[in-house]
This record gives sequence, structure tokens and C-alpha cells, in this order.
Amino acid sequence: MARVAITAPSRAKKGEVIEIKTLAAHVMENGFRRTQEGTLIPRDIITQFACTYNGVEVFRAELYPAMAANPLIAFTTVAAESGTLEFKWTGDNGYSATQSVTLTVT
Repeated sequence: MARVAITAPSRAKKGEVIEIKTLAAHVMENGFRRTQEGTLIPRDIITQFACTYNGVEVFRAELYPAMAANPLIAFTTVAAESGTLEFKWTGDNGYSATQSVTLTVT
């Protein structure tokens, strides 16, 4: 199971552009490497990331084998109202991680 970290403000003014950063520590295997015996090591990567703000998707990314082992994703959104930002990572072999943070808009 991967560890995830999120950097997001807990408070913002209405209409303010906020920056959000996420980091998922995951053992990424691109599926192209081989063992010493020549056997292909199966792919094991995070394939998708999505962020919703009060249930509305505000950011989505598709990830591929060339991504870093611990993908750092940074994006911005506008603080429209108080609520919840929910983050979800999905990947190969049934991998799924979800985390959320609360944003208070004044």
C-alpha cells in the first residue's frame, strides 16, 4: 500500500486560486525490466489520479510507465465554497488509495 501526502491550504478567500500538491509513494515497476534470469517483471504502476471538490472533478491525470516512482502532482483550483477536496489514486493489481482534506472558504 502506498503512502500519500497532500499539501493544500485549510483556509482560503472566496475566488482565490489555491495550489495543491500531492505525492504518492508507490513501488513503480514499468513492465519493461527483466530479472537476472531474463523473466519480464510485471508492470505495477499508478495509472490514474483524480481530485474532486465537493463532488465535482477539478483535476484528472493519466499516468504511464515513464512516470517517476513517487509521482508528485501539482495543480491549482479556485476556492469557490467551503467543502471537501477528495483525492483518489488507482493503478495496476487493484491498487487504490483515497484521501481527503477540508477547505474553509471565507
